[in-house]
Amino acid sequence: MKICIYGSANDNIAGIYKEKAYRLGNLIAEHNHILIFGGGNNGLMGSTARGVKDKNGTMIGIAPEFFRSVDGELYQDCTEMILTKTMNERKELLKEKSDAFVVLPGGIGTYDEFFDTLVSISLGVDGNKKLAVLNVQGYYTPLKELLGNMVRQGFLTEEKCRLCRLFDDENELLSYLEA
Repeated sequence: MKICIYGSANDNIAGIYKEKAYRLGNLIAEHNHILIFGGGNNGLMGSTARGVKDKNGTMIGIAPEFFRSVDGELYQDCTEMILTKTMNERKELLKEKSDAFVVLPGGIGTYDEFFDTLVSISLGVDGNKKLAVLNVQGYYTPLKELLGNMVRQGFLTEEKCRLCRLFDDENELLSYLEA
């Protein structure tokens, strides 16, 4: 299975986030899955990629060309690196090439990717692909509350809300994707 991860590219975050991302990368490789990610060297993207590499796994980075001009921005040990012209083209390729999605803690870019993917799955554009959120240290508990409020207020159906699942444990998350 090709598993896309979305997550922070920022290194200035607590170590527990990087540890969980690294462990997820280990699990992806140990289970013979392929990592699809934004090609970043830093933050949770880089931590996940290093976890895959340390278990001799396969990974495909997809990044906009302009990231090449920023020294140290791109992860150098990808099995394959695909460069795009724009961020939107990158997002579309990430979705197209992936069988499932994992959202790690991140900022506005990660939220953009999460909601874009949730919309695509809910509209049937991305078929029956699974979307899972790794809720490290309760980071996404407010997102769960927001989605629940959207359901209670009638802006989101319960069925569409169930298209994304939150997990506190990366082993349980991977089992869900594999089921």
